[in-house]
Amino acid sequence: MLGSDTPLLVALLFASVATSVMVALRYFLASGLFSWLTERVRPGLYSSRGPQIRREIAWSLTAAAIYGTPAGLMLWSWRNLGWTRVYTDFTAWPLWYLPLSVLVYLFVQDTWFYWIHRAMHEPRLFRIAHAVHHKSRPPTAWTAMSFHWVESLTGAIVIPLLVFLVPIHVAMLGAVLGIATIMGVTNHMGWEIFPRRLVHSGLGYWLITASHHERHHEDYRCNFGLYFRFWDHVCGTDRGLSRRIAGRRAALPAKVSAKVAPPAGPGAS
Repeated sequence: MLGSDTPLLVALLFASVATSVMVALRYFLASGLFSWLTERVRPGLYSSRGPQIRREIAWSLTAAAIYGTPAGLMLWSWRNLGWTRVYTDFTAWPLWYLPLSVLVYLFVQDTWFYWIHRAMHEPRLFRIAHAVHHKSRPPTAWTAMSFHWVESLTGAIVIPLLVFLVPIHVAMLGAVLGIATIMGVTNHMGWEIFPRRLVHSGLGYWLITASHHERHHEDYRCNFGLYFRFWDHVCGTDRGLSRRIAGRRAALPAKVSAKVAPPAGPGAS
C-alpha cells in the first residue's frame, strides 16, 4: 500500500497500472474459461485459429491498459477523495434502486456503444480502427477486447464518467462489470451458450447473445448493440440472428441503411 506521503502522480500511476493488470487478468480468466468450455462443448472449433487468437490477445492487452487507466483514476478518487457517487452503505438509497442502477448503467453503456459502433462503420473510421475487431471472422472467446487503441479509448470512458454522475452501490458496480465481461465474451464465442427457449423468446427479442452478434460479424451493416436490441429495433438495423448459429428459426432480415457499411475490399474483411 502507498503511504500518505506518496506523490500524487506516483499514486495515480500506481492505481492505473494496478487496475490495468486486474483488467488483463479478468480478460484471461473469462476468455480462458469460455475458451476451455468451447473446446469441451464444440471440440475443434478454434483448432485452426491460433494466429487469430494470438493477435486478439495482443490487441486485448493494449485494450486492458487503456480501460484500466481511467478505471484506476476513478478508483483512486473514490477511495481517497470521495469524488464519485459510488456508495457502500446499503441503506443510503432505497433497496429498489439497487437493480435499477444496474439497468441504468447498462442502458447508458449500451446506448453509447450503439452509436459509437455505428460511427466506427463509417469507411474511414472502419479502416483506421474498427477493422482490427472485424479481422476476427468468425470471432472467438478471445475476441471480446480485441480493439484498436482508438476504439478502446471510446469504450474506456463510459463507466468512469457514469460513477461521477449516477449513484451506484459498489456491489452493483461489480455486477455491471461482471455482466459486461460475461456478455462480451459469450457474445463472441461463435456458438450459443444460452438455451434456445431464451434466445427465441420474447425476452430474447430484446437481448443480445452470440446468435445476434454473430450476425454482425457476418453482415457489418446491422446488429450494432452491446447488451440490448432496443436501438437496433428503433433504428431499423436489427437483422435478426445468425443462421449459422440459430438455424432456421433466425429472424428474417430487416432493411438497414447502406451508409453504415464498411469499405469494400480486403480491408473490410
